[in-house]
Amino acid sequence: MPRTFLPILILSLVACSIEVDISVPGFPDMARYFNVDDGTIQMTIAYNFLGFCIGAVLYGPLSDAYGRRPMMVWGNTILAAGAIGCVIAPSIPLLLWARFIQGIGASASAVVVFAMIADAYPNKDKAASLIGMMNAVLTILMAIAPIAGGFINEAIGWRGNYGIVALICWLSLTALALFLPETKTTFETFQVRNIRKDYTQLLKNFSFISASMAPSLLYGAYLAFIAQAPFLYTETFRLSLIAYVLHQATIVLVFAVVSLLSGKIIQRLGSHSCVVVGSFLCGISSLFLVVTSLLAPNSPYLMTFFMSILSTGNAICYPIIFTVSLEIFPKIKGTASSAIMSMRSFVCFAFIGATGYFYNGHPFRVSLIILTSIILALAFMGKLLLLKQFTSLSSLSVS
Repeated sequence: MPRTFLPILILSLVACSIEVDISVPGFPDMARYFNVDDGTIQMTIAYNFLGFCIGAVLYGPLSDAYGRRPMMVWGNTILAAGAIGCVIAPSIPLLLWARFIQGIGASASAVVVFAMIADAYPNKDKAASLIGMMNAVLTILMAIAPIAGGFINEAIGWRGNYGIVALICWLSLTALALFLPETKTTFETFQVRNIRKDYTQLLKNFSFISASMAPSLLYGAYLAFIAQAPFLYTETFRLSLIAYVLHQATIVLVFAVVSLLSGKIIQRLGSHSCVVVGSFLCGISSLFLVVTSLLAPNSPYLMTFFMSILSTGNAICYPIIFTVSLEIFPKIKGTASSAIMSMRSFVCFAFIGATGYFYNGHPFRVSLIILTSIILALAFMGKLLLLKQFTSLSSLSVS
Protein backbone atom coordinates (compact mmCIF):
# COMPACT_ATOMS: atom_id res chain seq x y z
CA MET A 1 0.00 0.00 0.00
CA PRO A 2 1.67 3.23 -1.07
CA ARG A 3 2.21 5.91 1.51
CA THR A 4 -0.26 8.11 -0.41
CA PHE A 5 -3.07 5.99 1.04
CA LEU A 6 -1.95 6.41 4.65
CA PRO A 7 -3.68 9.84 4.93
CA ILE A 8 -6.98 8.15 4.05
CA LEU A 9 -6.50 5.68 6.89
CA ILE A 10 -5.56 8.51 9.24
CA LEU A 11 -8.73 10.41 8.26
CA SER A 12 -10.80 7.34 9.05
CA LEU A 13 -9.08 7.14 12.45
CA VAL A 14 -9.88 10.80 13.03
CA ALA A 15 -13.55 10.06 12.42
CA CYS A 16 -13.68 6.97 14.64
CA SER A 17 -11.64 8.44 17.48
CA ILE A 18 -13.00 11.94 18.01
CA GLU A 19 -16.58 10.66 18.09
CA VAL A 20 -15.85 8.90 21.37
CA ASP A 21 -15.59 11.86 23.70
CA ILE A 22 -15.62 15.18 21.82
CA SER A 23 -19.01 15.73 23.46
CA VAL A 24 -17.65 15.37 27.01
CA PRO A 25 -17.25 19.13 27.73
CA GLY A 26 -20.92 19.61 26.86
CA PHE A 27 -22.13 17.06 29.43
CA PRO A 28 -23.28 19.63 32.03
CA ASP A 29 -25.23 21.52 29.33
CA MET A 30 -26.69 18.26 28.00
CA ALA A 31 -27.79 17.22 31.49
CA ARG A 32 -29.64 20.50 31.88
CA TYR A 33 -31.13 20.37 28.36
CA PHE A 34 -32.54 16.84 28.74
CA ASN A 35 -33.24 17.30 32.47
CA VAL A 36 -31.39 14.12 33.49
CA ASP A 37 -28.68 13.34 36.04
CA ASP A 38 -24.93 13.27 35.38
CA GLY A 39 -24.75 9.47 35.28
CA THR A 40 -27.31 9.25 32.48
CA ILE A 41 -25.34 11.66 30.31
CA GLN A 42 -22.13 9.72 30.93
CA MET A 43 -23.87 6.66 29.49
CA THR A 44 -23.60 8.29 26.05
CA ILE A 45 -19.94 7.22 26.18
CA ALA A 46 -20.64 3.86 27.80
CA TYR A 47 -23.25 2.93 25.15
CA ASN A 48 -20.83 4.06 22.45
CA PHE A 49 -18.20 1.65 23.76
CA LEU A 50 -20.77 -1.13 24.04
CA GLY A 51 -21.56 -0.74 20.33
CA PHE A 52 -17.84 -0.54 19.62
CA CYS A 53 -17.33 -3.82 21.51
CA ILE A 54 -20.00 -5.65 19.51
CA GLY A 55 -18.86 -4.30 16.14
CA ALA A 56 -15.20 -5.01 16.83
CA VAL A 57 -15.90 -8.72 17.26
CA LEU A 58 -17.21 -8.95 13.69
CA TYR A 59 -15.13 -6.65 11.49
CA GLY A 60 -11.87 -8.59 11.73
CA PRO A 61 -13.23 -11.99 10.66
CA LEU A 62 -15.47 -10.37 8.03
CA SER A 63 -12.49 -8.47 6.60
CA ASP A 64 -10.49 -11.72 6.45
CA ALA A 65 -13.31 -13.31 4.42
CA TYR A 66 -14.62 -10.46 2.26
CA GLY A 67 -11.78 -7.95 2.17
CA ARG A 68 -10.63 -4.94 4.16
CA ARG A 69 -12.06 -2.28 1.84
CA PRO A 70 -15.75 -3.38 1.98
CA MET A 71 -15.67 -3.53 5.77
CA MET A 72 -14.12 -0.07 5.98
CA VAL A 73 -16.79 1.39 3.68
CA TRP A 74 -19.72 -0.33 5.38
CA GLY A 75 -18.46 0.44 8.87
CA ASN A 76 -17.91 4.10 8.11
CA THR A 77 -21.37 4.31 6.53
CA ILE A 78 -22.87 3.11 9.82
CA LEU A 79 -20.66 5.58 11.71
CA ALA A 80 -21.82 8.50 9.54
CA ALA A 81 -25.49 7.51 9.94
CA GLY A 82 -25.09 7.37 13.72
CA ALA A 83 -23.39 10.77 13.69
CA ILE A 84 -26.40 12.34 11.97
CA GLY A 85 -28.66 10.67 14.52
CA CYS A 86 -26.72 12.33 17.36
CA VAL A 87 -27.11 15.77 15.79
CA ILE A 88 -30.90 15.55 15.51
CA ALA A 89 -31.73 13.36 18.54
CA PRO A 90 -34.69 14.98 20.35
CA SER A 91 -34.48 12.84 23.50
CA ILE A 92 -31.99 10.94 25.64
CA PRO A 93 -33.17 7.43 24.57
CA LEU A 94 -32.70 8.33 20.89
CA LEU A 95 -29.32 9.94 21.61
CA LEU A 96 -28.18 6.77 23.40
CA TRP A 97 -29.31 4.66 20.44
CA ALA A 98 -27.47 6.94 18.02
CA ARG A 99 -24.31 6.72 20.14
CA PHE A 100 -24.63 2.92 20.20
CA ILE A 101 -24.89 2.85 16.38
CA GLN A 102 -21.91 5.21 16.12
CA GLY A 103 -19.88 2.78 18.21
CA ILE A 104 -20.74 -0.16 15.93
CA GLY A 105 -19.54 1.84 12.92
CA ALA A 106 -16.47 3.37 14.57
CA SER A 107 -15.00 -0.01 15.44
CA ALA A 108 -14.49 -0.79 11.72
CA SER A 109 -11.60 1.63 11.27
CA ALA A 110 -10.14 0.90 14.70
CA VAL A 111 -9.93 -2.81 13.80
CA VAL A 112 -9.32 -2.93 10.05
CA VAL A 113 -6.73 -0.12 9.70
CA PHE A 114 -4.18 -2.11 11.71
CA ALA A 115 -4.88 -5.28 9.73
CA MET A 116 -4.44 -3.33 6.45
CA ILE A 117 -1.04 -2.08 7.55
CA ALA A 118 -0.01 -5.61 8.51
CA ASP A 119 -1.19 -6.79 5.04
CA ALA A 120 0.63 -4.09 3.11
CA TYR A 121 3.97 -4.21 4.96
CA PRO A 122 5.32 -7.77 5.32
CA ASN A 123 8.41 -6.39 7.07
CA LYS A 124 7.53 -6.73 10.76
CA ASP A 125 9.69 -3.83 11.90
CA LYS A 126 8.07 -1.52 9.33
CA ALA A 127 4.59 -2.76 10.17
CA ALA A 128 5.22 -2.38 13.90
CA SER A 129 6.47 1.16 13.37
CA LEU A 130 3.38 2.16 11.37
CA ILE A 131 1.01 0.36 13.74
CA GLY A 132 2.61 2.22 16.62
CA MET A 133 2.22 5.51 14.75
CA MET A 134 -1.43 4.82 13.89
CA ASN A 135 -2.20 3.71 17.42
CA ALA A 136 -0.57 6.89 18.74
CA VAL A 137 -2.69 8.92 16.31
CA LEU A 138 -5.84 7.09 17.45
CA THR A 139 -5.12 7.58 21.14
CA ILE A 140 -3.92 11.19 20.86
CA LEU A 141 -7.00 12.14 18.84
CA MET A 142 -9.25 10.56 21.44
CA ALA A 143 -7.40 12.55 24.07
CA ILE A 144 -7.53 15.83 22.14
CA ALA A 145 -11.23 15.49 21.31
CA PRO A 146 -12.52 16.83 24.67
CA ILE A 147 -10.33 19.92 24.31
CA ALA A 148 -11.72 20.71 20.86
CA GLY A 149 -15.18 19.89 22.17
CA GLY A 150 -14.78 22.48 24.93
CA PHE A 151 -14.15 25.31 22.50
CA ILE A 152 -16.90 24.12 20.13
CA ASN A 153 -19.34 23.83 23.01
CA GLU A 154 -18.47 27.33 24.18
CA ALA A 155 -18.99 28.74 20.67
CA ILE A 156 -22.07 26.96 19.31
CA GLY A 157 -23.38 24.58 21.98
CA TRP A 158 -23.29 20.85 22.61
CA ARG A 159 -25.01 19.87 19.33
CA GLY A 160 -22.15 21.58 17.50
CA ASN A 161 -19.79 18.86 18.73
CA TYR A 162 -21.93 16.17 17.15
CA GLY A 163 -22.26 18.27 13.99
CA ILE A 164 -18.47 18.50 13.57
CA VAL A 165 -18.19 14.74 14.03
CA ALA A 166 -20.89 14.15 11.40
CA LEU A 167 -19.07 16.36 8.89
CA ILE A 168 -15.75 14.57 9.40
CA CYS A 169 -17.44 11.15 9.21
CA TRP A 170 -18.98 11.95 5.82
CA LEU A 171 -15.68 13.33 4.51
CA SER A 172 -13.93 10.14 5.64
CA LEU A 173 -16.59 7.92 4.06
CA THR A 174 -16.26 9.76 0.74
CA ALA A 175 -12.46 9.39 0.72
CA LEU A 176 -12.66 5.69 1.59
CA ALA A 177 -15.28 4.95 -1.08
CA LEU A 178 -13.34 6.76 -3.81
CA PHE A 179 -9.68 6.06 -3.06
CA LEU A 180 -9.10 3.20 -0.62
CA PRO A 181 -7.49 0.12 -2.24
CA GLU A 182 -7.90 -3.50 -1.18
CA THR A 183 -4.84 -4.79 0.70
CA LYS A 184 -5.81 -8.41 1.28
CA THR A 185 -4.80 -10.68 -1.59
CA THR A 186 -6.15 -14.03 -0.36
CA PHE A 187 -9.57 -14.51 1.19
CA GLU A 188 -10.82 -17.09 3.65
CA THR A 189 -14.24 -18.72 3.66
CA PHE A 190 -16.50 -17.11 6.23
CA GLN A 191 -17.52 -19.88 8.60
CA VAL A 192 -18.79 -19.42 12.12
CA ARG A 193 -16.95 -22.59 13.14
CA ASN A 194 -13.61 -21.19 11.98
CA ILE A 195 -14.26 -17.86 13.70
CA ARG A 196 -15.11 -19.63 16.94
CA LYS A 197 -11.93 -21.67 16.59
CA ASP A 198 -9.81 -18.56 16.06
CA TYR A 199 -11.33 -16.73 19.01
CA THR A 200 -10.89 -19.81 21.20
CA GLN A 201 -7.23 -19.97 20.19
CA LEU A 202 -6.76 -16.31 21.08
CA LEU A 203 -8.63 -16.39 24.37
CA LYS A 204 -6.81 -19.48 25.61
CA ASN A 205 -3.39 -17.88 25.15
CA PHE A 206 -2.25 -16.13 28.32
CA SER A 207 0.27 -13.92 26.54
CA PHE A 208 -2.40 -12.64 24.15
CA ILE A 209 -4.92 -12.02 26.94
CA SER A 210 -2.33 -10.18 29.03
CA ALA A 211 -0.97 -8.12 26.12
CA SER A 212 -4.55 -7.19 25.19
CA MET A 213 -5.95 -6.51 28.65
CA ALA A 214 -3.03 -4.44 29.99
CA PRO A 215 -3.36 -1.54 27.50
CA SER A 216 -7.16 -1.86 27.63
CA LEU A 217 -7.12 -1.32 31.39
CA LEU A 218 -4.67 1.56 31.07
CA TYR A 219 -7.00 3.24 28.62
CA GLY A 220 -10.02 2.34 30.74
CA ALA A 221 -8.45 4.27 33.63
CA TYR A 222 -7.98 7.32 31.42
CA LEU A 223 -11.55 7.17 30.07
CA ALA A 224 -12.94 6.83 33.60
CA PHE A 225 -11.29 10.17 34.32
CA ILE A 226 -12.38 11.77 31.04
CA ALA A 227 -16.04 10.86 31.59
CA GLN A 228 -16.10 12.58 34.98
CA ALA A 229 -13.68 15.45 34.31
CA PRO A 230 -16.20 18.09 33.14
CA PHE A 231 -18.37 17.59 36.23
CA LEU A 232 -15.36 17.33 38.54
CA TYR A 233 -13.60 20.45 37.27
CA THR A 234 -16.63 22.69 36.66
CA GLU A 235 -18.84 21.65 39.59
CA THR A 236 -16.55 20.30 42.34
CA PHE A 237 -13.48 22.44 41.60
CA ARG A 238 -15.73 25.31 40.40
CA LEU A 239 -13.64 26.16 37.34
CA SER A 240 -14.97 27.72 34.16
CA LEU A 241 -15.39 25.55 31.07
CA ILE A 242 -12.33 27.12 29.45
CA ALA A 243 -10.25 26.58 32.61
CA TYR A 244 -11.29 22.91 32.56
CA VAL A 245 -10.26 22.70 28.91
CA LEU A 246 -6.84 24.13 29.74
CA HIS A 247 -6.32 21.52 32.47
CA GLN A 248 -7.36 18.81 30.03
CA ALA A 249 -5.02 20.30 27.40
CA THR A 250 -2.10 20.00 29.82
CA ILE A 251 -2.71 16.28 30.29
CA VAL A 252 -3.12 15.76 26.54
CA LEU A 253 -0.01 17.76 25.69
CA VAL A 254 2.07 15.61 28.02
CA PHE A 255 0.66 12.45 26.46
CA ALA A 256 1.17 13.73 22.91
CA VAL A 257 4.79 14.76 23.45
CA VAL A 258 5.74 11.48 25.13
CA SER A 259 3.93 9.50 22.41
CA LEU A 260 5.84 11.33 19.67
CA LEU A 261 9.11 10.63 21.48
CA SER A 262 8.24 7.02 22.31
CA GLY A 263 10.26 5.63 19.39
CA LYS A 264 13.44 7.29 20.63
CA ILE A 265 12.69 6.33 24.22
CA ILE A 266 12.26 2.68 23.20
CA GLN A 267 15.51 2.74 21.21
CA ARG A 268 17.37 4.19 24.17
CA LEU A 269 15.91 2.09 26.99
CA GLY A 270 14.67 -1.02 25.21
CA SER A 271 11.12 -2.44 25.23
CA HIS A 272 11.44 -4.28 28.53
CA SER A 273 12.77 -1.26 30.43
CA CYS A 274 10.13 1.01 28.89
CA VAL A 275 7.36 -1.24 30.14
CA VAL A 276 8.95 -1.26 33.61
CA VAL A 277 9.25 2.55 33.69
CA GLY A 278 5.76 3.08 32.26
CA SER A 279 4.25 0.64 34.75
CA PHE A 280 5.95 2.37 37.67
CA LEU A 281 4.73 5.82 36.61
CA CYS A 282 1.15 4.57 36.13
CA GLY A 283 1.16 2.81 39.50
CA ILE A 284 2.66 5.62 41.58
CA SER A 285 0.53 8.34 39.98
CA SER A 286 -2.74 6.43 40.48
CA LEU A 287 -1.83 5.81 44.12
CA PHE A 288 -1.11 9.50 44.70
CA LEU A 289 -4.42 10.40 43.02
CA VAL A 290 -6.22 8.50 45.77
CA VAL A 291 -4.08 10.05 48.52
CA THR A 292 -4.46 13.62 47.28
CA SER A 293 -8.21 13.17 46.72
CA LEU A 294 -8.45 12.60 50.49
CA LEU A 295 -5.90 15.18 51.66
CA ALA A 296 -6.60 17.92 49.09
CA PRO A 297 -10.00 17.11 47.53
CA ASN A 298 -10.50 20.59 46.07
CA SER A 299 -7.21 20.92 44.19
CA PRO A 300 -7.58 20.72 40.39
CA TYR A 301 -3.82 21.26 40.01
CA LEU A 302 -2.86 18.09 41.91
CA MET A 303 -5.44 16.11 39.93
CA THR A 304 -4.03 17.44 36.64
CA PHE A 305 -0.42 16.87 37.73
CA PHE A 306 -0.87 13.21 38.68
CA MET A 307 -3.06 12.51 35.64
CA SER A 308 -0.21 13.94 33.53
CA ILE A 309 2.22 11.52 35.18
CA LEU A 310 -0.20 8.65 34.55
CA SER A 311 -0.49 9.72 30.91
CA THR A 312 3.31 9.74 30.63
CA GLY A 313 3.55 6.16 31.84
CA ASN A 314 0.68 5.14 29.59
CA ALA A 315 2.29 6.71 26.52
CA ILE A 316 5.61 4.97 27.16
CA CYS A 317 4.36 1.40 27.45
CA TYR A 318 1.02 1.36 25.58
CA PRO A 319 2.41 1.19 21.99
CA ILE A 320 4.83 -1.60 22.90
CA ILE A 321 2.20 -3.85 24.44
CA PHE A 322 -0.37 -3.16 21.70
CA THR A 323 2.08 -3.91 18.88
CA VAL A 324 3.21 -7.08 20.61
CA SER A 325 -0.39 -8.29 20.99
CA LEU A 326 -0.89 -8.23 17.19
CA GLU A 327 2.23 -10.32 16.59
CA ILE A 328 1.31 -13.24 18.84
CA PHE A 329 -0.88 -14.87 16.16
CA PRO A 330 0.35 -13.40 12.85
CA LYS A 331 -1.86 -15.66 10.70
CA ILE A 332 -5.14 -14.28 12.09
CA LYS A 333 -4.32 -10.61 12.59
CA GLY A 334 -7.79 -9.50 11.54
CA THR A 335 -9.47 -11.60 14.22
CA ALA A 336 -6.75 -10.68 16.73
CA SER A 337 -7.30 -6.99 16.06
CA SER A 338 -11.05 -7.51 16.53
CA ALA A 339 -10.52 -9.28 19.84
CA ILE A 340 -8.15 -6.58 21.11
CA MET A 341 -10.45 -3.70 20.22
CA SER A 342 -13.51 -5.51 21.53
CA MET A 343 -11.84 -6.19 24.87
CA ARG A 344 -10.63 -2.60 25.11
CA SER A 345 -14.06 -1.14 24.42
CA PHE A 346 -15.76 -3.51 26.89
CA VAL A 347 -13.27 -2.52 29.60
CA CYS A 348 -13.96 1.16 28.85
CA PHE A 349 -17.71 0.51 28.92
CA ALA A 350 -17.40 -1.20 32.31
CA PHE A 351 -15.21 1.44 33.94
CA ILE A 352 -17.15 4.41 32.56
CA GLY A 353 -20.38 2.81 33.72
CA ALA A 354 -18.91 2.16 37.18
CA THR A 355 -17.62 5.72 37.44
CA GLY A 356 -21.01 7.14 36.49
CA TYR A 357 -22.78 4.89 38.98
CA PHE A 358 -20.51 5.58 41.97
CA TYR A 359 -19.65 9.23 41.31
CA ASN A 360 -20.87 11.50 44.09
CA GLY A 361 -19.15 14.79 43.25
CA HIS A 362 -16.00 13.88 45.19
CA PRO A 363 -12.68 13.04 43.47
CA PHE A 364 -12.01 10.09 45.79
CA ARG A 365 -14.32 7.63 44.07
CA VAL A 366 -13.02 8.58 40.61
CA SER A 367 -9.43 8.16 41.84
CA LEU A 368 -10.25 4.80 43.42
CA ILE A 369 -11.70 3.46 40.17
CA ILE A 370 -8.60 4.68 38.29
CA LEU A 371 -6.35 2.94 40.85
CA THR A 372 -8.33 -0.29 40.51
CA SER A 373 -7.93 -0.25 36.73
CA ILE A 374 -4.20 0.45 36.97
CA ILE A 375 -3.64 -2.32 39.54
CA LEU A 376 -5.31 -4.83 37.20
CA ALA A 377 -3.21 -3.58 34.27
CA LEU A 378 -0.01 -3.87 36.30
CA ALA A 379 -0.91 -7.45 37.26
CA PHE A 380 -1.06 -8.44 33.59
CA MET A 381 2.08 -6.50 32.68
CA GLY A 382 3.96 -7.88 35.67
CA LYS A 383 3.41 -11.45 34.54
CA LEU A 384 4.59 -10.60 31.02
CA LEU A 385 7.67 -8.87 32.42
CA LEU A 386 8.53 -11.92 34.52
CA LEU A 387 8.26 -14.05 31.39
CA LYS A 388 10.47 -11.52 29.52
CA GLN A 389 7.85 -11.20 26.81
CA PHE A 390 8.99 -7.75 25.71
CA THR A 391 12.49 -8.72 24.65
CA SER A 392 11.45 -8.90 21.00
CA LEU A 393 8.33 -9.16 18.89
CA SER A 394 9.45 -12.50 17.47
CA SER A 395 9.55 -14.06 20.91
CA LEU A 396 5.78 -13.79 21.05
CA SER A 397 4.95 -15.35 17.69
CA VAL A 398 2.94 -18.55 17.75
CA SER A 399 3.16 -20.68 14.64
